Amino acid sequence: MKHSYLLLFALFQIPIFAQYCTNVGPTSTVDSNVESVVLSGVVGTINYVGCPAVVGLHDLSQSVNVSLNAGTTYTISVKFGTCSGNYAGVGEAWLDFDQNGNFDAYESLGTWAGTPPALIQNWSFTVPPNAVNGQTRLRVMQREAGTLPLNPCGTFTWGSVTDFGITLTNGLDCTGYPGDDQNDPIVVGTLPYTDTRSTEVCYSNQNYVYPSPDIYYYFEPNPLLQQVNVSLCGANFDTFLSVVDMNGTVIAYNDDSPECAPQSALSFDATALGPLYIIVEGWGAFNGAYTLQISSSYVGLESNLNKAFNAYPNPSMGLLHLTPNSGVYQFLDMQGQLLQTLDTQVQAVFKMENLVAGVYLLRELETGRIQKWQKI
Repeated sequence: MKHSYLLLFALFQIPIFAQYCTNVGPTSTVDSNVESVVLSGVVGTINYVGCPAVVGLHDLSQSVNVSLNAGTTYTISVKFGTCSGNYAGVGEAWLDFDQNGNFDAYESLGTWAGTPPALIQNWSFTVPPNAVNGQTRLRVMQREAGTLPLNPCGTFTWGSVTDFGITLTNGLDCTGYPGDDQNDPIVVGTLPYTDTRSTEVCYSNQNYVYPSPDIYYYFEPNPLLQQVNVSLCGANFDTFLSVVDMNGTVIAYNDDSPECAPQSALSFDATALGPLYIIVEGWGAFNGAYTLQISSSYVGLESNLNKAFNAYPNPSMGLLHLTPNSGVYQFLDMQGQLLQTLDTQVQAVFKMENLVAGVYLLRELETGRIQKWQKI
């Protein structure tokens, strides 16, 4: 059953940076180990010596960095070997071209199988023209008694895993792709709202639930919202949809909607909720194109509408009179978007001449009563 991750979901907090798996690699420092890695870039050179070995991930991504140009061919030289005894094993290297936080199968640079001492492996690779500009990672792994293809997030007893920093240039510029994390979300405007995108390029894995790329939307429920409906029906991949507050607390989530499985759709009660993030991602490692649709209904619009209070003239050419000291009112458009707060303890006559002609809503905060008001 593909919902096995959902128990973890209730515990997650929103991370800030792309999440590479780092709890990887060997538990022992003896025997099999990558002996050397050499890669010369347009700027900088990796010239790594592997022994003595380390437990777990040897993370050099912030201290060793090479710049590579998209569309250019390079050669990486790796010597799979040992720091003591010689035992059969396998090795592989990956470069995260799309910066999604995963080492995908198409990002494998080469594989090796054998028993040390082994010849240096020289693998030529071309950085794809659409590789994403910026900082990414190269991972080199050796596993004693392993099998190919290797799991770049695997743990084992003997071997090594080392990460290096790579800066990609002359590729895809993702500065025009907002929504990669909560620091640069796509802002949801007036409801109903529709947005069409793809998670396939320029988006990384920011959400602990699944390793797929995800896209963040920022949404502020207005005072009249009750039920909010969010749908990914029609996406071309298996999706996962979630809603969290600013603290990372889960408000709602859905994997397979009964309406459109394996796509996702959900509804939640937005009454009294503050700002939210709506997160679009794939189930597992899936990604693709989607159209996000958000709609809503409104609190008490039918039960409280036209329980009149003293707001006049109605219709009006611009002046709105309310009873002095009668409380605080919200002035909203017909989609429930708050336009202005009117405090009758401060003033009782409000100039609305600049409004576009049409019908608006007045909501009395204390009672919830709602009245239509027309600007002509």
